[in-house]
Amino acid sequence: QVQLVESGGGLVQAGGSLRLSCAASGRTFSMYAPGWFRQAPGKEREFVAATSWNGNPTYYGNFMKGRFTISRDNAKNTVYLQMNSLKPEDTAIYYCAATKRRTGATTPGDYDYWGQGTQVTVPS
Repeated sequence: QVQLVESGGGLVQAGGSLRLSCAASGRTFSMYAPGWFRQAPGKEREFVAATSWNGNPTYYGNFMKGRFTISRDNAKNTVYLQMNSLKPEDTAIYYCAATKRRTGATTPGDYDYWGQGTQVTVPS
């Protein structure tokens, strides 16, 4: 079992930045590849970013356009999502997830463990 706890969400003005963190506990986190997803009210869960067990390569959703960066620190069992140039349409609950597919994955069904999510709000 892997437990995931997200933090770092909040309210930020358009154009601002946030860094989300996902702390993992339980089994050796380096055995898993992490990803970030988001879900806005009334919408399906959407892929944001993912990486492999060692942080390379990285994958991003089409809407990223270079604004978000995923990284991981296996020594700290933590995954990060740096979000810059935030827009109102980025408002959502952001979820951290972990998959046994060590090369990474981009679909929710490929993930084995999920955090509870952290709210990000960018007012218009």
